[in-house]
Amino acid sequence: MKLNVNTQFIGKNCIYYKTIDSTQLEIWRLAKTNIPTGTIVIADLQTSGIGTHGRVWHTDEENNIAFSLYLKLSCNIDVLEGITVEIANIIVELFKDMYKIELSIKSPNDIVYNNKKIGGILTETKVLEKKVTDCVIGIGINTSQVEFCDELKDIASSIKKEFAIDIDTYNFIEEFCNKFEKNLLNRLERN
Repeated sequence: MKLNVNTQFIGKNCIYYKTIDSTQLEIWRLAKTNIPTGTIVIADLQTSGIGTHGRVWHTDEENNIAFSLYLKLSCNIDVLEGITVEIANIIVELFKDMYKIELSIKSPNDIVYNNKKIGGILTETKVLEKKVTDCVIGIGINTSQVEFCDELKDIASSIKKEFAIDIDTYNFIEEFCNKFEKNLLNRLERN
């Protein structure tokens, strides 16, 4: 699969799965094989998606956004300070710019609407001698799901359920790559 991105490296290498246990787990497995920095793993369905604090991230229907981004780095850990909140801001800005939707951030990593979780960000790093060597950013956004299990129906929702619109998953991911890379390069210049 190929994304149409205007970037130096983010999203240039893209691996797609119809169904996978977790994009986050897969990208860490692939990182052991020396995949290029900026590689993205996208899935339609995740059977064991990972949320924060070891929780499960449910991806029950197709056309929701579920992807993980791999970065091979060598930077001081403070260069990535606050990056999860910045990613959340980028996502909220994209929904506003592309779809005229106003979402909020429950800091640091949740995207919400009317106090219901629409999406989340999971940032994981490997650090060696105070330098970040690897970073994986997982993003899950409920765009199409309209039915939620009993344990989630009062705390989670989706773009489709709240706004009755369809999101172009790949176009959204492409725009995210374009915006996020600029942010990341500015951060790395400070290293």
